Parts: sequence; C-alpha cells; structure tokens
Amino acid sequence: MNSSLFYLAASGMLCVLLWTPYILNRVFAWGIPAFASNYPSKKFPAEAPAIPVWAERAQRTHLNMVETLPAFAAVVLAAYLTDANNDIVNSWAAVFFWARIFHASVYILGVPYLRTPTYLVSWAAVLIIGAQVVF
Repeated sequence: MNSSLFYLAASGMLCVLLWTPYILNRVFAWGIPAFASNYPSKKFPAEAPAIPVWAERAQRTHLNMVETLPAFAAVVLAAYLTDANNDIVNSWAAVFFWARIFHASVYILGVPYLRTPTYLVSWAAVLIIGAQVVF
C-alpha cells in the first residue's frame, strides 16, 4: 500500500475517533438514558448540563479535523493519481498525521503555546503535498 494512502486512511480513522472524548464526557455528565434520547431534561437546550473546558476543546479538536481532512484527502489523492514525487508526498503525509495527533493531544490537554504550531505544521504539510501536484 502506498504510504500516503495509509496516512490518509489513518487520518480518516483519527477524525472518526476524535469525537470519542467529547461524547464519553456527555454520557457521564448526562447519564445514558438522557444521552440516548438526546435531551438530558425537558428544559434542554435552554438548561444544558455544563460541559468541562477540556470536553469543549475535544469537540473543537474534532471539528477542526473535520474541516482539515477534505483538503488533505484532496492533495493526497491528487498526488497519488499524478506523477508527484512519492518520497516527498509520503513523508509529508506522515508529518500531517503525526502533527494532527500532537495537535489533538495538546489542544484537549490545554497545553499553552503548542496548539497553533502543531496545527501550522499540518497545514504546511497539506500545502507541500499540494505543491508537488501543482508545480
């Protein structure tokens, strides 16, 4: 299997799994019956249970990956279908994946000053892979 396609698949799986911390928090905060019905009380959503800050960050981490994954998928697939430099594409696909792992970790844990740099590394990886196709 092409390494860049492996990292594309792994990134897709990461995207699907990033909602897990947020959803688990909701299960524990609301309880299974309320979670399963989508409404923790008859006053919901006016009086939604409080969400811890880390769970809000987990949700934003997932949404950020949902927004970024289509661009990554587009450049990886374009590179795969053209004669782009496989070594560069494969390397930067790996960089994207690991940067997103680090981004999710530092964002959810609230580590200061690291969220933006790790995001920018993944952003640069998408641009570099895309440049291999375009130029």
